[in-house]
Amino acid sequence: MTESTATELKQPPKVSGEKPDSGHMEEFNVNFARFLMRCNAECGELAEFNMGGQQTILMSGPEAQEAFLKTLDKKLSRAASYKATVPVFGEGVIFDAPPDRMKTQLKIQVDALRYQNMKNYASVIAEEVEQWVSGWGDEGELDFVDEFIQLTLHTACHCLLGKDFRERMTEEFKNLYHDLEKGLQAIAFVDPYMQQPVFEARDAARARLQELISEIIADRRANSDVEYGDALETFMSGTYKDSTHLTDNEVTGLVIATMFAGHHTSSGTAAWALIEFAKNPEYTAEVLEELTELFKDGQELTFEALREIPKLERFVEEVLRLHPPLILLMRQLLEDVDYNGTLLEAGKTVAISTYGSHRNPGYFPDPEVFNPHREKPDTLWAYIPFGGGPHKCAGNAFAMMQLKSIFAALLPRYDFELVDAPEAYDDDLSAMVLKPTSPSRIRYKRRK
Repeated sequence: MTESTATELKQPPKVSGEKPDSGHMEEFNVNFARFLMRCNAECGELAEFNMGGQQTILMSGPEAQEAFLKTLDKKLSRAASYKATVPVFGEGVIFDAPPDRMKTQLKIQVDALRYQNMKNYASVIAEEVEQWVSGWGDEGELDFVDEFIQLTLHTACHCLLGKDFRERMTEEFKNLYHDLEKGLQAIAFVDPYMQQPVFEARDAARARLQELISEIIADRRANSDVEYGDALETFMSGTYKDSTHLTDNEVTGLVIATMFAGHHTSSGTAAWALIEFAKNPEYTAEVLEELTELFKDGQELTFEALREIPKLERFVEEVLRLHPPLILLMRQLLEDVDYNGTLLEAGKTVAISTYGSHRNPGYFPDPEVFNPHREKPDTLWAYIPFGGGPHKCAGNAFAMMQLKSIFAALLPRYDFELVDAPEAYDDDLSAMVLKPTSPSRIRYKRRK
């Protein structure tokens, strides 16, 4: 685009309330999901705000979201917007890798979640759920935010790192992984390298995790004739165009990145699903009837058995609408873009909000009401819990299979009810990945 052409275009409307030093960061940090909804309500399809010195343009509505996710793909950079992940995934991994190597790494990651591995993962998840509920007894009360964090961490480790790692998994690993998660707070997307205790713990955890995973890699290389059928095997066997294998650092980074996709988002969604089951007994009864019919002959929770469970799927889809795991997706503009007569200027960040999109009353009537029977919108770009376009989340099929496995095992065994008032269960917006506030206590009782 020529300079003269750029000057003829409109500028995006600016959001009110900007402060001289910090821009909109103070309001963003308090409740960034609601802040983004204010941006859209005030400015419309495009809204420019200041995120701690980084000018950011929120794109709202199906047409703008389609452009973000699909049309403008080659003019946007994910890597520039997700530098916060570099200390977590590791140097030279995904968003810190040169474009050709990042493309190869992402392809290898997709291969790890291919159909053949998914068939193995279903039985692994079923096994983990059996171990999880074995100590529950007939009735009790639990904080299911913490419970699902532990369960999905176990399932992700078992599926991705294999049975050998899962059997020697310690509390140290869980604590290290938790320190990595805390390193992805909202402020990390402004400066992930500032002097903060949470970032120091993140860096120490990343270094130690590489030591632990490197030990497994060394063990497997010493027993190269064994087939494992898990993600770690896929990462270790993957090669670049020059036939070189991934380094231990790169394998560790892909393990961490895939675990974030397979665990971090699934734990929050699972917790919200159980809360909605407890809140909505009429919908729970419909799903339970479906599961009872499907598994009445003692059929096992195999990948094939889990593929078609429409009522449970619609229930989970509505959970993902009301509580999308990733609230904000960002890219950086590599060049000036003319978007319907408005200048999107190179160097600025563009973003979309799944949280806001899923509450658009034009596509989701009564958007705050949980209703798995609601009609799907007539556009692909209004409902975007896993993003869309060429970079749609590679782990979405794994996540859905994991969620269906968990509730296909839980609902026929136990009845669930809220311990506290319904309004006590709310979205925790302290991090970029959505989960319920803790504690989210739910009472369970074995079905007759």
